[in-house]
Amino acid sequence: MSTPVDGENPEENPADVLPQQDDHVGGVAATKRLRPPARALKGLEDLSVVDSPAAKLAETLQRVLPTAASAFLRGHWLGHPLHPILVTVPIGAWIAVPLLDVTGQPAAARQLLAFGVAASLPASATGLVEFTTLDVAQRRVALLHMAANTLALSCFGRSWWQRRRGGHLRGVGWTVAGLTVAGVSGALGGHLSYSQGAGVGRER
Repeated sequence: MSTPVDGENPEENPADVLPQQDDHVGGVAATKRLRPPARALKGLEDLSVVDSPAAKLAETLQRVLPTAASAFLRGHWLGHPLHPILVTVPIGAWIAVPLLDVTGQPAAARQLLAFGVAASLPASATGLVEFTTLDVAQRRVALLHMAANTLALSCFGRSWWQRRRGGHLRGVGWTVAGLTVAGVSGALGGHLSYSQGAGVGRER
């Protein structure tokens, strides 16, 4: 049991109040009781085929990133992970693009696409730093999360390019594809946080 810090009521500690989830309790039977989307996400935790590239990526990032830069990008100075904060910027921009399309503002839609692509760069950087802190099962899901993000980003970039060349309808199609993939990526990121507890309480 953890020792309470000054001014903290142990009875109000979420770690003591909330039921602890053990991935091993219940085994296959517990997994089968999950609804299909949750079961699919849970199954990705066993995707051991990605362990080797995931481990190499984590080792490379740990080697090339200075300790101070890593702590900054994780949000240690803020007391809260930066990644979930920064990802809202490109997502918000891209979600607004279809609204500009249906209201007849193609130039603004194209500019907002470009802004979202630019804003995704610092968000991606913080995500990569977070990757170095994960355990094996979390890395499996995180690697797929990163792959989906990369695919979504390529869709949005393609949408911008098509719009710039005058292919508005094709650009709209690529935007829809990007939002669909981004939704899948968001589900993976949510599983990392809410089911696997990645980064919970680390930067406090």
